Order: sequence, then C-alpha cells, then structure tokens
Amino acid sequence: MSKLALITGANKGIGLETARQLAKADVQVIIGARDAAKGAAAAAQLKSEGLKVEAITLDVSDSASIAVAVTEIGAKYGKLDILINNAGVGLQDGSTKVSEQKMDTWRKTFDTNVFGLIAVTQAFLPLLEKSPAGRIVNLSSLLGSITLHADPNSQIYNFKVAAYNVSKSAVNAYTVQLAYELRDSNVKVNAVHPGHVKTDMGGPAAPMEIVDGAKSSVAMALIGSDGPNGSYTHMGRTLPW
Repeated sequence: MSKLALITGANKGIGLETARQLAKADVQVIIGARDAAKGAAAAAQLKSEGLKVEAITLDVSDSASIAVAVTEIGAKYGKLDILINNAGVGLQDGSTKVSEQKMDTWRKTFDTNVFGLIAVTQAFLPLLEKSPAGRIVNLSSLLGSITLHADPNSQIYNFKVAAYNVSKSAVNAYTVQLAYELRDSNVKVNAVHPGHVKTDMGGPAAPMEIVDGAKSSVAMALIGSDGPNGSYTHMGRTLPW
C-alpha cells in the first residue's frame, strides 16, 4: 500500500495543490474539507487528472467532526502516514491597530489556526504512530517569526496583522513542543512557511504561484528517517523563530 496522507482545508488553494503534488508522488491522499460538497468537487477534479484521492468531511474547529474522521480513516486504513495541517484563516486586515483587534477575531483565528490544528493532531496521532514513518507538517507563515517582527530591517516588520501573526507564532511553538515529545519515535513534526502565494488569503498581487506554494509542505511530508524534526523552514531554508 502506498503512503496515506490527510490534508486539512484541502478543497482549494495551497491545500488542493499539495494534494495534487503528493498524489503525483504516489501518495494516496484524503482531502479534508469543512464543506462536504466542496471536498467532493476537489476530489473529483484530481480524480479527473488520474490521481488517487478521496474526500472526507472535516471541520477542524468541531471536535465531533474530527472524531468521525478519525473513526472513518482508522476503520478503513488502520493507520495514517502523513498529516498536513493546512487549514487556516486570516480574519482581519492590517489596517487595524494591534491594540484594537476585536476579541472575537482573536478567538475565531485561534480556534482554527491553533486549537483546531492541535485538536486534529492529537486525534490522529495514534494512527500516525502506527505508521513506520509518520509525518506531521504544520502550515505556519513567515509572519509567525517573532525574530523578524522585532527587527526594523526585516521584510515583515510593518505587517502587524496581529491575530493571524500571533496564531502562527503559536503554531511554531507547538511544533517545537510536540517534536520534543516525538523525538525518539517514528513520527516527525515540522512547520513550514509556504510563501506569499496567490490564494484567496494571499491576494492576486502575491509573488508566488500556488504550484510553488505547495512545495515546502510536500517536501517535508516526504522526508526520510534522516530528515529534520522540530524545524521551521521554507523551500528547505531554515527560518528564524
């Protein structure tokens, strides 16, 4: 049996392209999508390209939805080789002052970007531990780098989109904590920055195409036993925390 991957938020954008590239690498891919119809449409699109994919309904902010997905995948396959925590939201614009971000925006952002990611990871970890080479890839962002945000000379210094940025800093911190726990196991966990990509969130003026935005996730999902654990990278280049 080929490797089995689950990608959250994979019905469009970087998630969909990640599914495409992994499937082309002979990985069987499960597209996780909050909206069942959109997930099914995305799977049908990739199937029409001759790729081995299926869809599952998975809302990372809904514990019941996560539990059902774990049960279904466990019953059908008995294990999971790759989990890519791709689902994420950006709910505010950069014109709002950090001190004026609404608490509702903070809560909704963290519910998906942080708590949802952790909940999915915890739920699927037992299946990943049954894989001879489990891989967890957490989608972060360069905007999660505290080092660069504190540097007036960095390229992100003026991009203080607070709730989103801090949620990605939390993803980075969680990645390091979990990687430590799993350091002596067959499961590796790493964070990646996909790049500033032409997606709904990145906007049409972004410098990177979607096909390139998926490459960091795909590469980290396919690392061997000598690959990194607890890293934060973009296109193989280590980023400052």
